[in-house]
Amino acid sequence: MGVAQTERQLLCQLFDQLGPDVDTLCAGWRTRDLAAHLALRERRLDAAPGILVKPLAGYTRRVQDGFAARPWAELVDLVRSGPPSWSPYAVGSLDELVNTAEFFVHHEDVRRAQPGWEPRPPEPARDAALWRAVSRVGRIAYRNSPVGVVLRRPDGTAEQVKRGPRTVTLTGEPGELLLYSFGRDRVRLDFDGEQPAVAEVQGLSRGF
Repeated sequence: MGVAQTERQLLCQLFDQLGPDVDTLCAGWRTRDLAAHLALRERRLDAAPGILVKPLAGYTRRVQDGFAARPWAELVDLVRSGPPSWSPYAVGSLDELVNTAEFFVHHEDVRRAQPGWEPRPPEPARDAALWRAVSRVGRIAYRNSPVGVVLRRPDGTAEQVKRGPRTVTLTGEPGELLLYSFGRDRVRLDFDGEQPAVAEVQGLSRGF
């Protein structure tokens, strides 16, 4: 089982445990909304563009609300079973490419919205896949940074995702770096650099 599939199953187990009305780190979304988003993304390709394209967001919202209105167990099963065979997301290699970060981040959106959360222990296969995603996502997340940005793992492996003056280095496990690149703040990271430059990085809008 690949990392994307593992994260999908772990998230669905958490959905089963917590139910449909628990807060997440996605602003304004409870677990029901998050599950509906994931089901829409894989099963209604006609509505998926509105996730990113604002003029289409109204249609996407209506379709997502339709998924959210389904019985909770049915909705979770749609997410758990994955995309239908006709979906491009059903291709194993594409699933790993586009869903590893998606399901890891949303799994943590649920985990870290709960009291007493802690980062999961390092896991080599998962962390290697997340590090590959960090390299891609970081270049987008920090593209507007006025200062240079380096993302570094605790073992010293590093990726410069933005060149510029007064470089700031963010150090943490791949999952922490990925979550921060996606705009999440409940992370465990160290920031190294001149304080004004660090403040500029921390003040960036990093969401997608």
